[in-house]
Amino acid sequence: MAQVIGVRFKSVGKIYYFDPGENQMREGDRVIVETARGVECGEVAMANREIQEENIVKPLKKVIRPATKADLKQIEANRRREKDAYSICLKKIEAHKLKMKLIDVEYTFDNNKILFYFTADGRVDFRELVKDLASVFRTRIELRQIGVRDEAKMLGGLGVCGKPFCCSTFLGEFNPVSIKMAKEQGLSLNPAKISGACGRLMCCLKYEQNAYEDLLKITPKMGAYVQTPDGRGNVVEVNLITGVLKVKLAKTEGAARPYHRSVVKVIKDAQIRVEHSELEALKEVLE
Repeated sequence: MAQVIGVRFKSVGKIYYFDPGENQMREGDRVIVETARGVECGEVAMANREIQEENIVKPLKKVIRPATKADLKQIEANRRREKDAYSICLKKIEAHKLKMKLIDVEYTFDNNKILFYFTADGRVDFRELVKDLASVFRTRIELRQIGVRDEAKMLGGLGVCGKPFCCSTFLGEFNPVSIKMAKEQGLSLNPAKISGACGRLMCCLKYEQNAYEDLLKITPKMGAYVQTPDGRGNVVEVNLITGVLKVKLAKTEGAARPYHRSVVKVIKDAQIRVEHSELEALKEVLE
């Protein structure tokens, strides 16, 4: 077992383990640590606790020190510099006539590097822009192209549900989502219905997927051939939540009849497949 603390460097970001040494840290405390980017100030998201050695990515770096008042003032000063750097970079992008959208600017704690985050439709030759920015700020410059999901996470906003984006409020990492999840949940494969403000598949498709997978194991699927109390037929409608199926009986004319899955026996089940035509229609939200 090893004692660690969890440190987060963004308000909603991944948590990294560090060795607290002799320090007893509380959630919300600020600490100075060494990262791959250099010395950084992070917020304690997980207080001291012991975890299994195999759950640690080694080498486990030690906390340099708890953040002081001077460190916190340095962070505030960096935030002000970031606003100025953002304005300057916007003007430089326009001067160089580059097709890119500046999203955010971040100073490292020790001011050894400034990171400029941007989006663009394709590759952008920003070598001259980097030289121009380096001559202005006299420090290392890094331009980092990000995707539309990262853009939404950084900028925030309201989702179709009316609540703030999950990615900008509590999701540390993006959930893997797929068209098959939407189809298994009986959702319309209309891009406007299943894509978020970022234009990609909604992260919330993942939240209830495990429950739907369990229900699919005990519920006949659309198109299944089943035995009902009134004879055999094909399932033409399924409500996974209530367990009610509508079955078109083979030897009976008229509308399909409702049955609960508990009284239906599967003779030949169907499979849920995502057709090539469906993938093509949703190509934009999958890219």
